Amino acid sequence: MLQQTQVGTVTPYFERFLKALPTIAALARADQQQVLRLWEGLGYYRRAQQMHRAAQQIVARHGGVFPRDVEAVRRLPGIGRYTAGAILSIAFDARQPILEANTIRLFSRLVALGGDPASASGQRLLWAVAEAVLPRRHVGLLNQALMELGSTLCAPRGPRCGECPVASLCRARELAAQGEIPAIKPKPPAEARREAAVVVLRNGRALLVRSAEGQRWAGLWDFPRFPVRAQDSKSLRRELTENVRRRTGVTVAPRECWTTLKHGVTRFRITLQCYRADYVSGTVPRGDSPDARWVRLAELDDYPLNTTARRLARLLIADAGND
Repeated sequence: MLQQTQVGTVTPYFERFLKALPTIAALARADQQQVLRLWEGLGYYRRAQQMHRAAQQIVARHGGVFPRDVEAVRRLPGIGRYTAGAILSIAFDARQPILEANTIRLFSRLVALGGDPASASGQRLLWAVAEAVLPRRHVGLLNQALMELGSTLCAPRGPRCGECPVASLCRARELAAQGEIPAIKPKPPAEARREAAVVVLRNGRALLVRSAEGQRWAGLWDFPRFPVRAQDSKSLRRELTENVRRRTGVTVAPRECWTTLKHGVTRFRITLQCYRADYVSGTVPRGDSPDARWVRLAELDDYPLNTTARRLARLLIADAGND
């Protein structure tokens, strides 16, 4: 959960998750939809799916006991060198290094790394430094202290070198180059996108679709959503109707725009135009887990939805309550 997410954000999710799924075996037995619902709002949902698969592999291959061998840990879904080192050193005091955003910055300044820390040569050097500083005991404590040092004192801007316990060892400070080290690649400019979501009701049920593997928000449910190109209202309604029919098998008649939501996903800045639509004809695919289904409004809270779909669901329920 802490990958690319701050502690303050993670804490309530972590507590709720452990209350619902307190053991590896419980997580392995859980339905993926429950896992995603518990994770909803944290983003980067692939992490939740990989953790779920990792728990299933631990039960199947390791008797439900988390392995202590670093190579076995790294074979688990979603676990790379940093996560393996963090788990093994903190949980089992294994002599394993870590390297993440805060320690990358800290070590880069300590050795005055020239060039990009994400390059192959930069990574080799920084991992070597991370391994060289490991003590024989209390490895987890040191790794956590290094991360804390990087996040609090060795900050990206305005590092508090006067309070740093390793300032005398810092080559970047000696060179007065803290502001230039580590070298930071400029972020690509945000790309604007226009999308539309279509909210269809029929007999007190809303039409939902599930994002496929490889798509944004894979495994989560959403109202039918598509990029749109049409500029005039007639062409737009035709485009929405065709997209909904292609995706779900249902023919609809879109109304005027209901609401507009703006949000960001990675480097995209999305304007989501949301349309209510009347059901006309057609049926959704049938099966044990169809990718499209009609869901009672009272059951929407049981489904894992992406952030904007959850906002739309709440608006929909509030509207229904006012009718």
